[in-house]
Amino acid sequence: MKKLYLVTNSDKYTEEEFLKRVEDALKGGVDILQLREKEKTDLEILKLGKKVKALSDKYKLPLLLDDKPHLAWALGCGVHLGADDMPVNLARKLLGENTIIGATAKSVEAAKRAQKDGANYLGVGAIYETKTHVNTKRTSIETFKRIKENVDIDVYAIGGLNYDNIDILKNTGFDGICVVRSIMDAKNVFEETKKLKEKIQNL
Repeated sequence: MKKLYLVTNSDKYTEEEFLKRVEDALKGGVDILQLREKEKTDLEILKLGKKVKALSDKYKLPLLLDDKPHLAWALGCGVHLGADDMPVNLARKLLGENTIIGATAKSVEAAKRAQKDGANYLGVGAIYETKTHVNTKRTSIETFKRIKENVDIDVYAIGGLNYDNIDILKNTGFDGICVVRSIMDAKNVFEETKKLKEKIQNL
């Protein structure tokens, strides 16, 4: 089964609205949750992280933290690492064998290295331009396919993906998609999540 991976974005919402949207997405069928907070302090991330972890525990699905292995350790959750973050093999030493560690990869070489260093999955993109805080470079579908063919771990597509454009991933062998705004900013988070989850199963 292909997985739906939600990367959160809280900058438009009160904490209460944000947590409600996250919970609606979990009810709608999200499989993996990543708390991504580029603007908050470590202490703010820890406080919010505890509340989000309570939700992920309630729905029995993994929570990962973006960028910060030391906070992931403190919260008892996984971590997703980009090219400029702590190397995967060091994060693995810190967090232990059973923690989920994801890595961003934009080339076959980076993908193979991340797998060798102990990553559990790869986030590959951006498939489309994105409007999130992250500066992204497009990754072609050809590169995505080549990465998928060269590793044994799950490969998730990320970057500007939504219900109307995910057909581009057909026949790539993708294991799931990572989305931000298409769920976080949806009028009806629960319904949008359900629709997305259903559609990726048929690609």
